[in-house]
Amino acid sequence: MQFNYTPVNLPEGERRDAVQVMLGFARTLRHAGVPASQDRVHAMLTALSELDITQPDDVYWAGRMTLCSDPEDLERYDTGFALYFGGHQAHQVPVTQSPALPRNSALDRDDADVAAGEEEEDQPDFTVQASRHEVLRSKDVVTLTPLEREQLRRLFALLAPRTSGRRSRRYGPASRGAIDRSRSVRRMLRSGGEPDTLLRRRRRTTPRRLVLLIDVSGSMSSYADLLLRFAHAATRATPARTEVFTLGTRLTRITRELRIRDPDRALTAAGSAVPDWSGGTRLGDTLRAFLDRWGQRGVARGAVVVLCSDGWERGETTELSQQLARLARLAHKFIWVNPHKGKDGFAPLTAGMVAALPYVDELVAGHSFKSLEELVRVIADA
Repeated sequence: MQFNYTPVNLPEGERRDAVQVMLGFARTLRHAGVPASQDRVHAMLTALSELDITQPDDVYWAGRMTLCSDPEDLERYDTGFALYFGGHQAHQVPVTQSPALPRNSALDRDDADVAAGEEEEDQPDFTVQASRHEVLRSKDVVTLTPLEREQLRRLFALLAPRTSGRRSRRYGPASRGAIDRSRSVRRMLRSGGEPDTLLRRRRRTTPRRLVLLIDVSGSMSSYADLLLRFAHAATRATPARTEVFTLGTRLTRITRELRIRDPDRALTAAGSAVPDWSGGTRLGDTLRAFLDRWGQRGVARGAVVVLCSDGWERGETTELSQQLARLARLAHKFIWVNPHKGKDGFAPLTAGMVAALPYVDELVAGHSFKSLEELVRVIADA
């Protein structure tokens, strides 16, 4: 869809950047659970074409009144807006109140006094903050400064990885489907045996289990924090349907540690539970341990399995190939996340990647926050 959007008070060269910033904001909200469809995004951009995108209040209200369709969306929108636009504090409006329409800043600007204009000059440019934020989402985490890493960590509150549903063996009430004879007969008995409406049933759907296998060896140490924070976001979204293990020289289950609500405390607990942090890599042995103890017994059966590793294998790849074949037969979908895929000139030439390619359904980069948003989409489409 092409958007005809011309924000006021912006030079021609900055208009396209403003559109990209707002599209990125809408995409971030979708990952947070706000149904920001194309029609709603178009309405937001149309509203902003009449306002001033350099003013936080105008941007906030234009998005809030067009992208949110349910009272539950308001809290997610406020959180997403504050995190996305550099910590700007959004207005806290009770759900029961009807917010006033935003003013047209372009029309009211002539009536503003000089003192207010001087205050605005001292504040950082809102559009520039948002553009920097959009660039931050695409940067490789290895190149981030400590301050940028701290800003990026706040965005993980917006990620909610969820798997698609599968048909369960259990049935539930439905408006269509096969006749539910037991419920229909019980209803007839309650009405004195008189024939009544036939009730129907359908198989219920339950979300698939998500299994995350994260390589914490020395070659993956630069990306371990990013991937573990993603695992924490997945565990927070569906704690009963998510399992997390670390791979190195041994297998460690850290699901319980990542169920701690605070992300920093959860990662500290997980780091204390992993004895082989930044050590060597024996993917074949650790995968065999996972399959023998957990996967074959049901954890990996019909699940979406995500293995995060660069593919460096110290042992023979024969063992790794055998275990990957077992895993691919058990899993509903097998996704491999390699942080180096997002770099120029990448080729899957490491021994582990060569052994894995015949069994991998999706190969995804995991070097930036934007690539993790793509991983959320791939998991949901499984």
